[in-house]
Amino acid sequence: MIAREIRRLGDGTINRIAAGEVVERPASAVKELVENSIDAGAAHIEIVIRDGGKSLIAVIDDGSGMSRDDLELAIQRHATSKLQDENLVDILTLGFRGEALPSIGAVSRLTITSRPPGAESAWSVSVEGGDASTPAPAAHPVGTRVEIRDLFYATPARLKFMKTDRSETNQIVDIVRRLAMARPEIAFTLRDDAANGGRDRIRISPAQGDLLDAKLRRLSDIMGKEFAENAVAINAERQNVQLTGYAALPTLSRANSMQQYLFVNNRPVRDRLLLGAVRGAYSDFLARDRHPMAALFIDIEPGEIDVNVHPMKTEIRFRDPGVIRGLIVGGLKQALSDAGHRASTSVAAAALGSFQPGGAIGGGGFNSGGFGGGGRFTPQDQAALASGFQAPFAAPDINTPSSAGNGYAETADAPATMLDFPLGAARAQVHETYIVSQTNDGVVVIDQHAAHERLVYERMKNALAETGVARQALLIPEIVELDEAAAEKLLDRAAELAELGLVLEGFGGGTVVVRETPALLGEVDAQALVRDLADELASLGGTFGLKERLEEVCASMACHGSVRAGRRLNLDEMNAILREMETTPHSGQCNHGRPTYVELKLADIEKLFGRR
Repeated sequence: MIAREIRRLGDGTINRIAAGEVVERPASAVKELVENSIDAGAAHIEIVIRDGGKSLIAVIDDGSGMSRDDLELAIQRHATSKLQDENLVDILTLGFRGEALPSIGAVSRLTITSRPPGAESAWSVSVEGGDASTPAPAAHPVGTRVEIRDLFYATPARLKFMKTDRSETNQIVDIVRRLAMARPEIAFTLRDDAANGGRDRIRISPAQGDLLDAKLRRLSDIMGKEFAENAVAINAERQNVQLTGYAALPTLSRANSMQQYLFVNNRPVRDRLLLGAVRGAYSDFLARDRHPMAALFIDIEPGEIDVNVHPMKTEIRFRDPGVIRGLIVGGLKQALSDAGHRASTSVAAAALGSFQPGGAIGGGGFNSGGFGGGGRFTPQDQAALASGFQAPFAAPDINTPSSAGNGYAETADAPATMLDFPLGAARAQVHETYIVSQTNDGVVVIDQHAAHERLVYERMKNALAETGVARQALLIPEIVELDEAAAEKLLDRAAELAELGLVLEGFGGGTVVVRETPALLGEVDAQALVRDLADELASLGGTFGLKERLEEVCASMACHGSVRAGRRLNLDEMNAILREMETTPHSGQCNHGRPTYVELKLADIEKLFGRR
């Protein structure tokens, strides 16, 4: 190995190395500049980009601006107005490191023009590849304009790693959306100044009203009206940490987590702890390949977090992460529970749209399962229903056939008072799978298996929390043959499964004996139940306790104890299911996040036939 003399790198090289940490791509530069505009108290922020930000990024604001002296300091590394007394604990601004502008200037052609209130004129300064000019007078209104041209021209190797213009533009759009969500009082405009004339990617006016309402209006502008129509408000507090925001009903979900936005003291962050907490809160309601939509805002004392973890400031550390996780899980679960039986408005819209020649209708005009036009079904309503109808649907002992033929079971007329119930009066069973009920102003179609699966699941959870799950002994124990590894996993959890009402014993050679099953499940196929549980345990891994993963195990059991598609129900049985749904939390969706019923308003049905 050849010995080499240690020497200090030149300032230009140092700046370009540092710029690689702060300015990873055009979206990173946009983020830093927009954060500066927010910190400057801007009421309107305009962003213009070209070629995905590689040719041009311009950020114009009407904030406090900078004087000539401030402008000269702003382009020097580690110069900032935001870190009072050099205190890295109580950080109250988005920026604080003093690295963004000099880093951008080291790898691009940067021009800053700014004018503070009361100044006779503006001043402008340029930085090209790290070389700064002397500030000169310029014409500009109060505020600041920052222009970045030819980003990464000074580091051509970085340009090779840039993605397509469309991909880089999408990254910028995402960054601006996140920043705009946290500041509903600020107007944002993002214009793609393409060669063919360009277009506005984002144009959002300031939202009026109190903070929570303003945030919902801003979220509607960014995440869509469908989210706003199907979101529940979050408002929880624990140990001086406040959680607010909105989360979508489980029936409105996505195939990935891209629609989950998290903010800490109005700073957009990407944090596995927070994303994991959101996932945990919805574990009762969504299949594993579905993800909720949410925008959550955490307000916490600055001294309880560390934002100085990474130059891009998107990562964060909490002094007590357990409190934060518990707050998110508890706040989301409580809000979803308070929502009662609301189901996503998109469910009915899609159902009605499927009848139209052109396909699905937009979700604006229809309502699904909000009980009375999308309103919340409150605990008081539940209590009134419970006192007015004392016929809970017992364990699934469903053997009485209805008067049916070829999959359609027509029922007798139900009392008129039943039409006043949120889910109305059962009228028919269609294809021995769907219950059709009538309300005063519409029709409800219920998936009998999905609905009853949720009811059984909630009963199991309540029984386990209160007195333990009651068991029923099998007259003839069921022998189930598995491979030895699967049998061992089950038997390792035998004590925990017994708490859930399932008693197993080893019989040697991969065979287990089922002696008792949960009474709530009624008559159950023990063979199928045990095999499905074995598969469930294999997929969950072996480092958990069943109580920690209660949702998965109970959901698997509930599925086997539910009214199956293909089973005929009589009128009383159907109405009993409807009444229990009305008094059971989360009955608007099954354990996998699918809707259990669709409500079609009579007015919307009449439109399909041209009657309106």
